[in-house]
Order: sequence, then structure tokens, then C-alpha cells
Amino acid sequence: MAEAVLIDLFGLKLNSQKTCHQTLLKTLNAVRNHHGAKAKFLCIMCCSNISCDHDNCELETSNGLSALLREFETVSNPSMAASLYTIKQKIDEKNLSSIKVIVPVHRKTLMMAFIGQLFTDVYNFEFEDLQMTLRGGLLKQPTEINIITAQELEAIQNEIETYLRSLPTLKGELTIITSPLIPDIFIHGFTTRTGGISYIPTLSSFNLFSSSKRRDPKAVVQENLRRLGNAAGFNVKKFYRIKTDHANDVWIMGRKEPESYDGITTNQRGVTIAALGADCIPIVFADPVRKACGVAHSGWRGTLLGVAMATVNAMIAEYSCSLEDITVVLGPSVGPCCFTLPRESAKAFHNLDPGCVRLFGSPNPYVDIRKATRILLEQGGILPQNIQDQNQDLNLCTSCHPDKFFSHVRDGLNFGTQIGFISIRE
Repeated sequence: MAEAVLIDLFGLKLNSQKTCHQTLLKTLNAVRNHHGAKAKFLCIMCCSNISCDHDNCELETSNGLSALLREFETVSNPSMAASLYTIKQKIDEKNLSSIKVIVPVHRKTLMMAFIGQLFTDVYNFEFEDLQMTLRGGLLKQPTEINIITAQELEAIQNEIETYLRSLPTLKGELTIITSPLIPDIFIHGFTTRTGGISYIPTLSSFNLFSSSKRRDPKAVVQENLRRLGNAAGFNVKKFYRIKTDHANDVWIMGRKEPESYDGITTNQRGVTIAALGADCIPIVFADPVRKACGVAHSGWRGTLLGVAMATVNAMIAEYSCSLEDITVVLGPSVGPCCFTLPRESAKAFHNLDPGCVRLFGSPNPYVDIRKATRILLEQGGILPQNIQDQNQDLNLCTSCHPDKFFSHVRDGLNFGTQIGFISIRE
């Protein structure tokens, strides 16, 4: 049984004929009787063709239609993008995922295209033909359209992008943390959680990663990224994220891209590379002499596997960088105050340096992945003064500061993501 039911009346031109209203009354009654007991959200989506006053749709009707409409929430906006995004927010507020859409046959493919852009695989959609529900329909509708052309899909994407660009920032201004160790020939920084449009609590507001398991669609993440590019000064069309595997593979840009990797290096100007982080460390590397840079994602597994030095070694091998010229900046991550591992897993950190582990005798000792990363970088030959892991903002624990950072440890599976990024100025 659906948790939410959406009736699509967007674009239907209802007139004052009694038969139209009687047919609509029958439809709403059928939905209420069939779904009302279990569905937590009943919604009508309409536009200016139906006279609406704020959230209450007021049709000049008889036979109880006005009273019945009050049992449904009405969303009226001038565009499909605005209407569906508003409905998505209401569904997310109630934490619903099973949705039935009752849609006119000629609009089903269009509706599915919009849903494909604004929703992820977290949601389960079921579609029902509105004409079949109405047994004759509100109108004589055209036949079903089964194909969305490339031009139509582009128009849908443009409508969504335009709407998302109009939304205000949430939870404060966009903030980029930078390091004085990295010279101005590079654009770089680490994001926080403020200044974006993501509204789901654990993802709000500047989430920069979308997946099938999260409620933030790619369109929202892309709008957040566009705002970051504008603020930092890089081209979002030349932006590349790591494909996390919690290992130590490095993609040297220009070579064949692996299926997954936790490091990227490049010497191409104008290309921005980024490492994800939400407790794991996003690391940025810069060599101003050879004009090369890199990023790495270092969780506890990647730290032990040496992903930081693997990225350094890739820069040395590919761009002839020297160890003494490479600067390394560790972005915000979970601190030893909040991060624990089973004793067997913590043993490797203890073997590296006992100072990396607190309460080692306990079943779940506290582990300092930042300290371990610095030790491994210094052992690899990076100069201690060229490593920045302490900074008023950079070394804040992501789990301890929910106002500033996303955290998997704190927020669970539906966590948001910040990034560390770098590019060589053109």
C-alpha cells in the first residue's frame, strides 16, 4: 500500500460543468476510500488552470467536492519542477518512500522523466492511469506518449536547473576553508555544510554527493556544486570526484580511468579534482614547482593502505615532482575523540605509533587517523613543515561539530558529504 498518493491535475482545464466536477469527486472519493486509511499523504498537483488560493484549492463546486478537497493537500505552482520539488519536500518531511502517482495517460512519460531527475532509488513509484480511474476521464485526453526526445529531456533539465537556481541558501553562507601553505597558482579549499539548497536534515545544506541510497538527487548536488564553482572560481564542467573504494588506487588524469580510486593527480590547468569526506580525510596535494596537484580520500583503511603516499608517489613518477616541493593539507575529519575501531583493527595503528590509539586495552579503542596520516607522510619523505593537519577550522572533529560538518559517525547512513578540491589556475 502506498504511503503517499499524488493525483496529477497539472494542465487539466477543468470547467464549471457539473459532469466534470462529479467525475473529479468520484476520483477523489475513490482515492480517499482506497488509500486514506494507510496513506500518510494525499496530494493534488495542479497549476493556474485550477483556481487556487495558497495551499487550499477552491473550486466553485457542489455535491461535496469542496469539502473533499480539504482532505487533500494541494500544491499549485506555475512549473512542473516547482510543483514536484515542493511535493518531494513534503514527502521527505514525513520520511515516506512508497508513492503512487495517478496521472493522465498522455502525461505519464513526462511525469516519469521529471521524477527521474528529482528523485533517487530511495523512492518506489507506482503509476496509475487517471483515465482508468475516472472511467471516462475529465477530458478526452490524447494517447500515451512513450518517448521523451533528447530535446524534451534537455528542456526538463533546464526547467529544473532554473528552478533550483532560484532557491535561497540554507543554514548560512557558503564557506570555503583554505590553507596558507598552498600558493595562489592553485584554486583550492575545503567545504563545510552551509550555503547550499539540500534540505533533508542529515544532508542540509551543502551536500556534494548523490547516490541511489540518499534522498538528494544529482540535480540538487549539481546546483550546490555550481554555487561552489562560482564562489571559488573554477569551471564545474571540468570537475572530477574520486570514486571511493577505501583503498589506495590513484587515477593519473590523462590515463585510462579505473573503475574506482581514492586518489587523483593532474597537471592540467583549469581542471578541478576533489576528494570526498564525511569523517574520512579529504587530502589536498600541491607542487608549485612542477605545477601539479592531487587529492586523496583517506579513511582508516585507506590510511593504513598508504593512499596519501600513493598519491605523492604518483606525482613524483608522472610529473617528476620532488618530495621537498610537495605540500599536503588534511581537510576536516573525525577526531580521536569520536572515532573507534575494534581492537583487532586498531592494532595496526598502535603498531605504527602508540600515540595513534587511546584506551588500546578496551574492546573498541579510540583511533587518530590524522596523526597516523602525518606519520606515514613524514616516513615517506614529506617535510614536516609542508604538512598542515592543525588549523582552527581544518582540525575540528566533523562528528563534534554538526553546525559545520557532515559526519557518517554521527548521522548514520543518510549522511551528507563535504569535499576538498584543488585546480591549477588557467
